[in-house]
Amino acid sequence: MMLCEMFKQSFWIILLGFSFSKLSAAELKISKLINVWPNAVPGEIGNLPPETLTTHEHRGAPIKKYNNVSNPTLTVYKPDPEKDTGTSVVICPGGGYNILAWDLEGTEVAAWLNSIGVTGVVLKYRVPRRKDRDKYDAPLQDIQRAVSIVRHKAKNWNLNPKRIGILGFSAGGHLSSAALTNYDKRHYKPMDDIDKISCRPDFGVLIYPAYLVDKETKTKLSPEIRITKDTPPIFFVHAENDPVPAEGSVRFWQELRRHGVSSELHVFPKGGHGYGLRPSKFPVTNWPNLCADWLKNSGLLNR
Repeated sequence: MMLCEMFKQSFWIILLGFSFSKLSAAELKISKLINVWPNAVPGEIGNLPPETLTTHEHRGAPIKKYNNVSNPTLTVYKPDPEKDTGTSVVICPGGGYNILAWDLEGTEVAAWLNSIGVTGVVLKYRVPRRKDRDKYDAPLQDIQRAVSIVRHKAKNWNLNPKRIGILGFSAGGHLSSAALTNYDKRHYKPMDDIDKISCRPDFGVLIYPAYLVDKETKTKLSPEIRITKDTPPIFFVHAENDPVPAEGSVRFWQELRRHGVSSELHVFPKGGHGYGLRPSKFPVTNWPNLCADWLKNSGLLNR
């Protein structure tokens, strides 16, 4: 029995690794690249160095990082028309609110979403943290505006305006959490008709989200996480040995359950932090398949 389980686990890891390699090799085609803000970006005073895209080693492999982002953008990747479900996901890469892990937690995720018929919209939000502002303050403005833009463009982009989700990793998971629980109050002064359109995501996917609980108790949710019965359904993945406490995801899930909000939580013994979709020897590497099942069972992959 144990050998059988070990074989099954190895099979899934090999299968996911093969699928991911094929997706990584495929050339992603940008459907749209647009600025989040039409003119001046709220609160920006032009005191950062120029934006750069650099390459660094992470978990034994190179990743691309965006630094000094002052002009947020949305990069839209559409799936093949025969696969297109009309569902879309705004992707928030992680990076501690200091950088953006652009390929690891951005474009590679868009490729996976495209493979299951979902439009991936990678958000390049403002980093690093702005002085004298909460770490998520400027990025929350960006994500709220981004969701409204996608909903505003839904007809032109052949999207379902009632099936717009957000997916975030680490700090991007915290940003997504803030967007999922603060859609009722615009975090900036509305500037045009786009801001009259709802910024409420229809669902969320949080992969090793950070900053969800205070460091001392590891039980109380951060005050910006405001859960109600109207919070969208959420899918969580975390590893027990993640230096970012899994208690954040667990506590969030418990509160959703208490408020009657549909959600799904997976906590794995090992896996660490910052793996994105890249395969490893740990079962957590199967999370994209689990997430695809959740999306399918939620009716989000129906055409």
